Amino acid sequence: MIQLTDSIKAWNSADFKPRFIAEVQRLDGTKLPLQAGLSLSSYALFDDFKVVVLNTDEDADSIFVKAGLFYTGIISGCSCADDPTPQDEQNEYCEVMFNIEKNTGFTSVSLIDT
Repeated sequence: MIQLTDSIKAWNSADFKPRFIAEVQRLDGTKLPLQAGLSLSSYALFDDFKVVVLNTDEDADSIFVKAGLFYTGIISGCSCADDPTPQDEQNEYCEVMFNIEKNTGFTSVSLIDT
């Protein structure tokens, strides 16, 4: 599970967005729904992604952050010597919702269908 404690500390301050972005970009990309968000390729590359905060909201227990994720994927072939499929990287984008529990920082992330 993901825990975003720095983001909780910065909530309701001008530092929230940059601290949230920095904290999410330090995560292991496999903890995000990058593979499920692919639209142009068949395999997500998890090592380099960028985060953009689109919207924030809260209730008594949670902070909700709608974010865009920019990353890359590849179209993988069979890796045969005569395989004509190029290993070019494709730019990918998906939108996700982060649900951050205010008391613990425990966070769930879900893909938003756009």
